[in-house]
Amino acid sequence: MSLHHALSAREGKTGMQSPMNPFALYFDLMRLGWESSVVISLRMMKLAAGGVVAKKEAQLMISEKGEAAVMVALASAWGMASGQSFDTVGRKAVAHYRRKVVANRRRLLRR
Repeated sequence: MSLHHALSAREGKTGMQSPMNPFALYFDLMRLGWESSVVISLRMMKLAAGGVVAKKEAQLMISEKGEAAVMVALASAWGMASGQSFDTVGRKAVAHYRRKVVANRRRLLRR
């Protein structure tokens, strides 16, 4: 499912959004921060090694960040315009970044 579809989908059969949990977004962000720090460490080791592999990793890192930022910005704007709550849009944006971070961690741990 694309991020656009994920942000435009409503929760529940009634079309009503679930009540806002003030801590859910906070914990999602904490988990994203922790997982991101692991990926940053793995990337720094790869970049420190130098060579062609490090150059490819740097290029991939830059392109991924730009793509993810644009996707989340557009999907978030669409979600807000379609009436979704800040909490819903925020949690879905964090979920998008987490999927990317987890995929990078898996890729970087492979040898």
